[in-house]
Amino acid sequence: MEPLELGHDLADALAEKKGEDILLLDLTGVCTFADYFVLATGLSERTLQALADDLQRRFKVLGVGRRALSEGSASSGWILLDFGSVIVHLLSPAQRSFYRLEELWQEGRVILRIA
Repeated sequence: MEPLELGHDLADALAEKKGEDILLLDLTGVCTFADYFVLATGLSERTLQALADDLQRRFKVLGVGRRALSEGSASSGWILLDFGSVIVHLLSPAQRSFYRLEELWQEGRVILRIA
């Protein structure tokens, strides 16, 4: 599966599971460790964990073949899932506001935004 297709599939899966303010960023040529970021907000710890668990379950179905590497926790308000060329950031509203990843990676191009 191509990274862009994977990014779209991950964003769609997050939307289905009630992720908020979903953003797919193209970081090709901007970032050395990933081609795309998917950002999403979860309104509670339970929602953040459910989003992460759902993406992990769907990972093999998407045809990639292994579980994503995971960092962080729902209790910290930030879960990172590393799908290789696509990195997913699941953040609480407070963490998303504090870290402002959209501003940090503003050189990237917004491919998809689901409010």
